[in-house]
Amino acid sequence: MSKQVTRVDTLFLHQTGDDYLVVARRDGKRVLRGKLELKETNAGPRPLRFLVTRKGDDSPRDPSQFVELARSAARIRISQQTPKDGRDELKEMLDGYQLEALTVRTCRRCAVNGRYSPITDDTAIKAEHEHICRDCAVQELEGELSFAGGLTQAAQERLEELLYETGDLTRITNLLQGELDPDLTKFDTISATTEDVELVETSTLDLHPNLKSMLTERFDTLLPVQSLAIDNGLLDGDDQLVVSATATGKTLVGELAGINRMLNDDGKMLFLVPLVALANQKHEDFKERYGHLGKVTIRVGASRINDDGNRFDPNADVIVGTYEGIDHALRTGKDLGDIGTVVIDEVHTLKEEERGHRLDGMIARLKHYCEARAKRRESYGGAQWIYLSATVGNPKWLAQNLRANLVEYEDRPVPIERHVTFADGQEKPRIENRLVRQAFDSKSSKGYRGQTIIFTNSRRRCHEIARKMDYNAAAYHAGLDYGQRKRVERQFANQDLAAVVTTAALAAGVDFPASQVIFDTLAMGIEWLSVQEFSQMLGRAGRPDYHDKGVVYLLVEPDASYHNTMEMTEDEVAFKLLKGEMEEVRTVYDQSSAVEETLANIVVAGKKAKALNSRMLGEVPTTHAVGKLLEWGFIDGLDPTPLGLAVTRQFLSPREAFAILDGIRKGSSPYEIVADLELDEEGR
Repeated sequence: MSKQVTRVDTLFLHQTGDDYLVVARRDGKRVLRGKLELKETNAGPRPLRFLVTRKGDDSPRDPSQFVELARSAARIRISQQTPKDGRDELKEMLDGYQLEALTVRTCRRCAVNGRYSPITDDTAIKAEHEHICRDCAVQELEGELSFAGGLTQAAQERLEELLYETGDLTRITNLLQGELDPDLTKFDTISATTEDVELVETSTLDLHPNLKSMLTERFDTLLPVQSLAIDNGLLDGDDQLVVSATATGKTLVGELAGINRMLNDDGKMLFLVPLVALANQKHEDFKERYGHLGKVTIRVGASRINDDGNRFDPNADVIVGTYEGIDHALRTGKDLGDIGTVVIDEVHTLKEEERGHRLDGMIARLKHYCEARAKRRESYGGAQWIYLSATVGNPKWLAQNLRANLVEYEDRPVPIERHVTFADGQEKPRIENRLVRQAFDSKSSKGYRGQTIIFTNSRRRCHEIARKMDYNAAAYHAGLDYGQRKRVERQFANQDLAAVVTTAALAAGVDFPASQVIFDTLAMGIEWLSVQEFSQMLGRAGRPDYHDKGVVYLLVEPDASYHNTMEMTEDEVAFKLLKGEMEEVRTVYDQSSAVEETLANIVVAGKKAKALNSRMLGEVPTTHAVGKLLEWGFIDGLDPTPLGLAVTRQFLSPREAFAILDGIRKGSSPYEIVADLELDEEGR
């Protein structure tokens, strides 16, 4: 024994029932593990048996070898333990040999496995009825994560951070069971910020008398972003890119310019949005607000337009439309009259893979239309362009390329707490119910109950969640008719509803004064949310006139995705969104989108299509696109063929056009062709 262990850095002794675990370490490595049993003698406790464990077998050694081992140790550490019969016999035994030992707190789980792991008040982790070291706590947490389905590295790191902060393993593992512990679920707080802006008094505005009287009845001063727009030439006809958070008053910027120019016979106002449901909502708002000043119509498709059956009137004073609705009018050669103001809401749509290039192309085609009309009519001076967005990662670049003045207002009137908790799809409604009740049972200092918007990824899920709420809740999505949506809006405004459950696709248009936003999923349909979409949606939480703060909850299902095309999992996406930087708004063209927009430009502008391509935000390879259009028979020279006209008027990509042609040649029915297109889309 003495030849094998001539020097020991640390001798660690830990009580395990009636005997003691012995661990010897030298140069940071374990060189011996054994067991020690004591006996009572006239001189006090002394070694009775000493066993050395090697490869699972216990080998008896002379008890004196333990004393020799202890004398060779540079330091002896005794695990803190409950004395037997009020005596610390181990300490008494060492004192009998004049050996000094220090009593320390150690991890029992490590000791059982032959490891010496001292712990302190700062490093100890509470686990049920004992304290363990961080390594053992992390190991147990990893086991819980594996049982729960596994979390990604980012989520695991977040839980480990919370584990170290709280020192309580049980509290952390409870999070995986859907328990709500606000101190632990809180990821961060976005502080309230207010930019110092000199507000413009409405009585000083140079507006048409009818609009001015309406405005002064409602407001004494404009809001900050509206005041900044006035200072940057809004009423002088300057184009503007307005970037400001949700609910800061951007829409009125477009209305001030558009309605004023309309009343002064400087052309009609076009107010364009990405979704039909948003267009319907805005159409009704404008009819109610400005219907007595002029005719308001809507254009969302080829002809139809509204739940009450009204048809599109191109001669109306105010046209609310979707991007595609107005683009279809351009592609089919409809006369939209003199356009005085074009408001493009949600202009960050330009960056979207599917719709970005179509918005980019539509803007170029609409500008061409306005400029061509201005040349024909001396009395018409062209349009003012107002672009609105809550979220843009590269506002200066975008404003420069849109040739617009940048009006940027960074404001968060109330702070927002952001929380993350983990739950599977079945647990989520239970958690949502608790959060909705908790919010609705409380009141702000302004006297308003807390109300909740729950965002999910399907209409079916909207109704499923709403039915499971204890308090009044309603589904709200594009599948509801106008009357149903208005009823929900009215009930929410009257505080008769504790929650609305809506699809992420309607996030931009949902205008409910909610104190709380819950993300049931982080997907929009079968696509994960972008940082911009996420930021815009969470910005719905908290209104300065109603609430003291906003609260946002992300309910994250570990290792989950909602379609086989999704490469990331929900927990990966959650921390990407929470930590992510705002994406830049740029339009990127591949061959398909370049061909589609070039064809549409040829249909609208003929030989001037190249000029339209060059003014678009994205770089369009015009020569290559024209070559493909000629090859595929979509154009003859720079004239569209009947096939090309059909393709562009139906907004078909080349892939879709060829799939339809192939189905027609095979004699497939229209239903079979549509089904094949849907399957092809899902399989991509």
